[in-house]
Amino acid sequence: MAPPLSKRLKRTLRYGLLRATLAVVGRLPLSWAQAFGRALGSAAFHLARGERRKALASLSIAFPELSEEARLDLARRCFRHLGTAILEMAVAPRLSRSEFDRLVDCSGDALAAMDRAHASGKGAVCVAAHLGNWELQAWGVARHGLPLHAVGKENVDPRLTRLIDRFRAAGGVRNIWRGQPGSAVGLLRMLRKGELLGILIDQDTNVQNVFVPFFGQPAATPRAAADLVLRTGAAALVCLVHKREDGTYRATSEELEVPRTGDVERDVVELTARFTARIEAAIRAHPEQWVWMHQRWKTKAC
Repeated sequence: MAPPLSKRLKRTLRYGLLRATLAVVGRLPLSWAQAFGRALGSAAFHLARGERRKALASLSIAFPELSEEARLDLARRCFRHLGTAILEMAVAPRLSRSEFDRLVDCSGDALAAMDRAHASGKGAVCVAAHLGNWELQAWGVARHGLPLHAVGKENVDPRLTRLIDRFRAAGGVRNIWRGQPGSAVGLLRMLRKGELLGILIDQDTNVQNVFVPFFGQPAATPRAAADLVLRTGAAALVCLVHKREDGTYRATSEELEVPRTGDVERDVVELTARFTARIEAAIRAHPEQWVWMHQRWKTKAC
């Protein structure tokens, strides 16, 4: 069934504005794009009242000890960071290799766990989060020659799905959309070839979930990453990125111990909880760099 006309018009307007912004910003120097992104994020904080309310509601759950003023300031910095990250993505295709490597530091131990998993031939499930600039982190991994596939759900607007496809392909990242014919078999085949699957698990989405603690509250969390690790024997990696004070990004990767008690369902929940605990720790260290406008606890445990 086609969505209502009002929703179709809203999606068309959103897509048109996004394409126009990318076309203009994509020609700017990186520093100008970052400044524009900060300004855009500040404007969104004031104009997008619904998203601001969602961010403040999430922050009140995660940081009840903070004053309302402190949470308001944190939400404002979150919007500014997200605006900056989006416009950094817009100019990324124009950056030289040296410029990109200065912006996103994926050197040394940031790739060590991925290199080991790829060299061993068992592959890796690389759990990530909407933290820092996660899309440019994926570019950094692929540009170092590692075969990375981003696993995700198609957008309700197919034009946005195609836009994401083109953007990731420009950085050497291959997309796998869940639900497409043959995608499940394809994931298993890639892991058995020693390749890497990147999966974002820090949002409450319409997929198979398990409930694990996140900021002290049970949160519906995608289980696919844990399922793939336990089924294939692939390495379980947490791959995150954060912005440093000098405006550049630092990527990290860590291999987790995989529980194998013989109770598969229990092991899935435990491994998902371990992934989520690492993500929470990174968000606590850099709270302004996560997407607080997402309603992380909208699904309630029975």
